[in-house]
Amino acid sequence: MTNRTAIVTGASSGIGEATARRLQADGFTVYAGARRVERMQGLAELGVRVLALDVTDDDSMVAAVEQILAETGRIDVLVNNAGYGSYGAAEDVPMTEARYQLEVNLFGLARLTQLVLPAMREARSGRIINISSIGGRFGESLGAWYHASKFAVEGYSDSIRLELADFGIHVVVVQPGAIRTEWDGIALDSAMTHSGDTAYAAHVETMRATYDSAFGGLGADPSVIAEAIHRAATARRPKIRYVAPQSAKAMMVLARLLPDRLKDTLFRRMLMGGGIDVDSAVGV
Repeated sequence: MTNRTAIVTGASSGIGEATARRLQADGFTVYAGARRVERMQGLAELGVRVLALDVTDDDSMVAAVEQILAETGRIDVLVNNAGYGSYGAAEDVPMTEARYQLEVNLFGLARLTQLVLPAMREARSGRIINISSIGGRFGESLGAWYHASKFAVEGYSDSIRLELADFGIHVVVVQPGAIRTEWDGIALDSAMTHSGDTAYAAHVETMRATYDSAFGGLGADPSVIAEAIHRAATARRPKIRYVAPQSAKAMMVLARLLPDRLKDTLFRRMLMGGGIDVDSAVGV
């Protein structure tokens, strides 16, 4: 297919930026959306069309979709990548922050999907690619609201996949593991803000040691996920789920095979032990 149009959200850095570059290199007309437009100058220089997009602002999302359809007449691929990790003990995190976590990671994704579907249905083709996480299959201490949002993305994606199959629209979930982006720093900062001086302070310190190992020297480059997204966007019959990097695949096998009580015991021991290696990381 020629003249394919793709939207990538959260494209100012990390996975979103790498994905915009990868799709652009393959000939897509790429619209890269983010709140921080000034950080996408490098993409603009490559020919990527950058636009201001805030997935918590309905007017922003409506305007973006209307602009793309006016300029290209089609939307073939939506990559719902925008999101962040809000961390802290469930006892400590204000409900306003919990709601905002779901607003960004779930409701923004769902609303943008809703906006692009009429054009995809009319064309009887399209790809909705939702960036979830290996953390959409199991939880971790201090990550209740982040993991809740990713569990919800998984359930939402599984449901709309059934609804949209008759219209030729594929729904794909990508589940990253530990990736070298800004994500881990934001997650750790929020954990420290909410729980750094509470009864859960020891958990925060263990999280710091864990993330230094998992995301620092051993985390994969964002291009690994961009390549998985490219496969999801271009495969004749895409997989329902893509997991990357290799360490994430190992974690998903454990999550699927181990009984819940054993998983709980392992995660508690990791907390008490003060750090784990990348094959046990559960973020992003």
